[in-house]
Amino acid sequence: MEIQRKLAILADAAKYDASCASSGTEQRDSRDKKGMGSTAPGMGICHSYAPDGRCISLLKILLTNACNYDCLYCINRASSNVQRARFTVEEAVKLTLDFYRRNYIEGLFLSSGIIRSPNYTMEQVVRVAKSLREDHHFRGYIHLKTIPEADDDLIAEAGKYADRLSINIEVPTETSLSKLAPEKDVRAIRRTMGRMRLKLDETDAAKTEKAATRFAPAGQSTQMIVGADSSNDRTILETSANLYASYRLKRVYYSAFSPIPDASLKLPLQAPPLMREHRLYQADWLMRFYGFGIGEITDPLEGGMLPLDIDPKLAWALRHRGRFPLDVNKASREDLLRVPGFGVKAVDSIIAARRFSTVGIDDLGRLNISRRKALPFITLAGHRPAPSQLDSNRLLNLFRPKASQLGFAF
Repeated sequence: MEIQRKLAILADAAKYDASCASSGTEQRDSRDKKGMGSTAPGMGICHSYAPDGRCISLLKILLTNACNYDCLYCINRASSNVQRARFTVEEAVKLTLDFYRRNYIEGLFLSSGIIRSPNYTMEQVVRVAKSLREDHHFRGYIHLKTIPEADDDLIAEAGKYADRLSINIEVPTETSLSKLAPEKDVRAIRRTMGRMRLKLDETDAAKTEKAATRFAPAGQSTQMIVGADSSNDRTILETSANLYASYRLKRVYYSAFSPIPDASLKLPLQAPPLMREHRLYQADWLMRFYGFGIGEITDPLEGGMLPLDIDPKLAWALRHRGRFPLDVNKASREDLLRVPGFGVKAVDSIIAARRFSTVGIDDLGRLNISRRKALPFITLAGHRPAPSQLDSNRLLNLFRPKASQLGFAF
């Protein structure tokens, strides 16, 4: 098979894995003329965005879409009627270098179906990264997907060459995983996550030593498929919170289930709304950076689901109107983080500014704060909301998206 055809098949097969952001690693470049590539932002085709907003271009491929496993939600499952292809190690290396030299990419995201055995598959994936680093002195970003049952030595070697490692938890509960992916073992997945955390902890503890071993400086991440089973948003967020606390994950990625050809009757017929995926990311941010608990983010009256028409912080504020309005010039950082429209950077700027002067309504624009969201919930110089506005049942309608006329399919 021609390399172009392989690329078309294996790049398309990789698109279902969302966990390919390239932030958090060490800074490297090749200005000393001793290698090629860089982890710094550059020009090219943008495939993902770092949390700080930088555009990151990655070559995102599978080494092969053949797989021994028959996970029902996966387009590349063993029983799927799709065209199969496989890169050799040399082809994957050459593609990465050629794409970099053409200024298309800044790094590589490499995953693979499991063939022969977990150890054989992991060894092939690691060989690609090793060749790029040692044979071609590639200094760009490399993200490798790890295989749960692979030996510790292979995981350690992967971390030596990769910036980030990831292993997908797939679905939120063990019951769902055994139903939809019977060959996979959630305990094996978590054991591998635990081994990676231990290696990361050991690396951090040895950073002061000159001979410290390099291991995945951008940490580890995972992905959960949303909507392939009956788990509600609260269950998904509880699983995420457990993963963050137990394995020091950098990110949990949420990927809305996409119906596949010849699907099992155990799978839903329709994809969940993409807005559900977006709301889970927002809720994830509230847990990690805003001090919200899961019980605060999800409403029991909504069956553990996040509202789709408004964001989860606004939904919380509307359920707790008695805590508002807040005086922006006196409230604590923890309280300010709960104001709709206030981000972490904006809150820190407000706290810094009010040490020297009173924060007024005109300052909101300079801090990129949405007045429409924030003003009903705050008081500050030049503004005090009417009590009737905060108590009004019509306040929710102010934030809901405006209804629009559907077009005709002529």
